[in-house]
Amino acid sequence: MTNTKILWADDEIDLLKPHVLFLQGKGYDVVTTNSGSEALDLIDDNHFDIIFLDENMPGLSGVETLEKIKSKYPGLPVVMITKSEEEAIMNEAIGSNISDYLIKPVNPNQILLALKKNLENRQLVSEKTSMTYQQQFRQIGMSLSPSLDFDEWKDVYKRLVYWELELGKTQDDSLREIFLQQKAEANNVFSRFVKDNYTSWLIGQTENKPVLSHTAFRDKCLPIIKQEKNAFLIVIDNLRYDQWKVIQPRLEEIYRVVSEDVYCSILPTATQYARNAFFAGLMPGEIQKRYPQYWVRESDEGTRNQYESELLTEQIKRFGGGVPFNYHKILNLTAGKKLLGNLSDYMDKKLNVLVYNFVDMLSHSRTEMEVIKELAETEVAYRSITKSWFDHSPLLEIMRQLAAKKIPVILTTDHGTIRVNHPTKVVGDKNTNTNLRYKTGRNLQYDPGEVFEVKNPANAYLPKDNLSANFIFALEDHFFAYPNNYNYYVSYYRNTFQHGGVSMEEMLIPFVHLQPK
Repeated sequence: MTNTKILWADDEIDLLKPHVLFLQGKGYDVVTTNSGSEALDLIDDNHFDIIFLDENMPGLSGVETLEKIKSKYPGLPVVMITKSEEEAIMNEAIGSNISDYLIKPVNPNQILLALKKNLENRQLVSEKTSMTYQQQFRQIGMSLSPSLDFDEWKDVYKRLVYWELELGKTQDDSLREIFLQQKAEANNVFSRFVKDNYTSWLIGQTENKPVLSHTAFRDKCLPIIKQEKNAFLIVIDNLRYDQWKVIQPRLEEIYRVVSEDVYCSILPTATQYARNAFFAGLMPGEIQKRYPQYWVRESDEGTRNQYESELLTEQIKRFGGGVPFNYHKILNLTAGKKLLGNLSDYMDKKLNVLVYNFVDMLSHSRTEMEVIKELAETEVAYRSITKSWFDHSPLLEIMRQLAAKKIPVILTTDHGTIRVNHPTKVVGDKNTNTNLRYKTGRNLQYDPGEVFEVKNPANAYLPKDNLSANFIFALEDHFFAYPNNYNYYVSYYRNTFQHGGVSMEEMLIPFVHLQPK
């Protein structure tokens, strides 16, 4: 690697001349000094790419020099070199954000490795990732088939998310484009899979049917809750599997992942339907029939998820009771901080349910606010904002306190979201709902080949507000657009995150069991 400038500070620098010559022979520009104070002067007057710093120098020690370097140039990589293997010295150096740590005597190859790790690491990782994905590309493509069962689709989606996250770290834009084409192909096949199997899942005709929204609490939550003295169930609205993966490392600092799975959101993949089904343990049509007082129709005014606590109470009763619970819904920062401040008051019940609404608000804000659109222009940026929010949210601090009290957590969601790009024309009357990924109403006009249509809502256990109403769901990354003012509508909503339809991102959603470390 040429044009890389190194500063090596060591009071025995003359003894290290063979190492310096070795690096110069590799094309590195090496400047040397035998004191910490002179090193600081050189750094002020020159641009260096990396510093090699002896820990034990007379006068200004290596650790003291390091502190001064980091206070002025926090991003400058520093490799500490020392004769001592004492743990206290290592801890002090590592706590000062060194980039690497070498024990004397060092050999030239150790130095070269430290340079490659710290200066060429991103490029080397990028090249390795790109090469490995190219090898995997064919395998993933060959595995895509309408004959896959649900468990196989979970595996395909997890592999795709893994590569999406890995390729997001690389500098290879062309390969990321290839990946997006492969994910689009996977969504196309997945949509056909859902169209062929969805109603069979609901009536129990399929052997390998997935856990769905209305069976998730019974099949996945209750077994964990019943074996614990108390537990928290945290439902982060609209949390995709890839978003879970970017917050997972932070949570693994305090929690151990006992199990991680993917379950299937019902259709529509929208809060009113999927989350009510989760808490009720019933499909929306069944909720409307059994508990009409708790179901808010599409045409009604008011919040459509205001009875989650009541629905959960009824579900627990049906399964024998014995699970007293608290329920909290966090809709803004103030409410999150208030719960955090009063958390110790909510430890008396066997179950504490916490519904957290930030991610859903983020996806809506990205549609409506230009500044959020710019900040979350790509999938990589959208995940980054999710991670940044979580890192600084009351929710993370709540989970830290729960971990300190040894309280297990079930972390899940109600549905995901997809970035839409392709319009599908639909015509409906004034009473048709406004969601861009599903429509319900009378006399809907559309191309049947471009949607998943449910002509009789009862077949999908959905409410029927009138005799002639039906449901249609957008497939893959499509969104519904009206012919009136079509170009403006398409331009405004293209490249926004929406939910309600059929895609892996919306339907294949995380379910995680966490135990405190």
